[in-house]
Amino acid sequence: MPHRLQDEIHPEVDLYRPFTSDTILEVRTGRMKPLSGLTVQSGIDKIIRDGPVRVTETGLEGDEHDPTFHGGVDKAIHGYCCSHYPAWRTEFPSAAASFRPGAFGENLVTAHLNERNLCIGDIVSISRPASDTDRGEDHRVLLQVSLPRQPCFKLNHRFQLKNFAPNTWKTSRTGWYFRVLRPGTIQAGDTIRLVERRHPAWTIERVQEYLHRNTGDAAMNEELARIEEFGAECKDAFRARVARHKAKERRERLKQEGKGQKWREYKVVEKTRQTARIMSFVLEAVGPVGGAGKEEDGDEGEEVELRPGAHAKVRLGNGLVRAYSIVDGDRSRFQLGVALDDKSRGGSRYLHEMVQVGHTLQVGAITAAVPMASAASHHVFVAGGVGITAFLALIEGYKSIHYSVELHYAVRSAEDVPFRERLTKLGDDVVIIYDRAAGQRLDIRRIVGNIPWNSQLYFCGPKRLMDEAAKETRARGIPEKELHFEAFEADVSGDPFEVVVANKGDTTIRVGEEETLLECLQKQFDEVDSSCCVGNCGTCRVTLKGGQVDHRGTALTEEEKAASMLTCVSRGIGRITIEI
Repeated sequence: MPHRLQDEIHPEVDLYRPFTSDTILEVRTGRMKPLSGLTVQSGIDKIIRDGPVRVTETGLEGDEHDPTFHGGVDKAIHGYCCSHYPAWRTEFPSAAASFRPGAFGENLVTAHLNERNLCIGDIVSISRPASDTDRGEDHRVLLQVSLPRQPCFKLNHRFQLKNFAPNTWKTSRTGWYFRVLRPGTIQAGDTIRLVERRHPAWTIERVQEYLHRNTGDAAMNEELARIEEFGAECKDAFRARVARHKAKERRERLKQEGKGQKWREYKVVEKTRQTARIMSFVLEAVGPVGGAGKEEDGDEGEEVELRPGAHAKVRLGNGLVRAYSIVDGDRSRFQLGVALDDKSRGGSRYLHEMVQVGHTLQVGAITAAVPMASAASHHVFVAGGVGITAFLALIEGYKSIHYSVELHYAVRSAEDVPFRERLTKLGDDVVIIYDRAAGQRLDIRRIVGNIPWNSQLYFCGPKRLMDEAAKETRARGIPEKELHFEAFEADVSGDPFEVVVANKGDTTIRVGEEETLLECLQKQFDEVDSSCCVGNCGTCRVTLKGGQVDHRGTALTEEEKAASMLTCVSRGIGRITIEI
């Protein structure tokens, strides 16, 4: 059997035939190097190894990984079935030449062993065809199937196909990872044999059904969370789903019993002047939050961690309710950054002038508003002033996991840069600051015109910046899914209008010129939720049953606007009908 496959792939292989043994067709390793057109390092480009290759607990000798996504004991060796490549060539003809053995960064190339006949926890041996009888079992390398591969943006970039990666789990052609139970040496031509099957019901393909395609099946999530042989990546994901489901059930029960708690007490434990007009506040929960312990009316089991870009709705001592971007932290302790607005209606002024360390504030809904765009090869952030608070943690997170990222940040002056130490730590290769006092101008047209292939764009700043960003991205024809607008101010005024709430007895509400539909609904009905109050997050979304709407905000796509509206910023025209 030849060890160099090149184009000799046999599509007639029955991928569902039970696995008892197979042959390693190629062994591959690779060194870290930049992906084409990016500064991001990757070990995906692997070469064929001739002769024996040493296997250790962390993988093949001479193989390098980005430890953020690959490598480690749970991801020591990546396997892939070369019989998938003909299908990829047919489905994506523009990249057909790239679909050949090694393209997925696999270490072991097989023809029969695949996601349909391989199960989580399977233990396999690898040995020379006659070594089991000649040298005894102790000389065999032992591997255990630990994880399905969860593909990242690097596959999109490698094949130059936007959002290609999800196709791998949709078709169950991801590949899989082995952990090493017994080290040794392996080489092309070695035989892989099934030694033990602990979970025959859980093939890689079936795992992917509930990992990706049917994520809400509570019973299956619980069953998968109990599989100890899973690597931490999947085990933690399934256990988190189980915890979230139990928390949701508890919240619904408490709500039915009239015990649901909407507001929690937080103490101000730090107040720091970042610049002449931006103050940061660290708020710490009074009492346990989430999984920290039991509380009669709380959300036991709720995740304490927050994804970057969350909003906190804060009730101030002067009766106002405002939403602010969370700079960093979790549900137990988090930081806000607040600019003193020249036209403040009382929110920012109250925080700056009245709130001191030791004071308590009430915090309501906390909502994530900036989704991670994991399919993008490059992430471009554009922010102005206090708008950096929405993005700082996300940018730091992207850089920490070796994504390609850049920040264009406009400020009034060099002295008006909050969180300066953290921005400096990101480096000049990531952060570009535009100092208006020094005559430097943020040129959104130039930024948008020069973005690399497969980029995701993020904008947060004052209305003028956001309007220009919307204009330039529309002019370039950039799709909605490749954009995120994070407003921190919104125009909510307009002509009065009437609203009929169809599922509340056709109750009719009149919304005045300076009122929002959200405010009016919350006065009338207790169960109307909200968070950001500027049209970013979609928490206040209601169903539109009839009438015309002046849509504002960015949380809805054009398609969604046909049947929904954001009550915090959008306004009806004349008379509309909704359901909440």
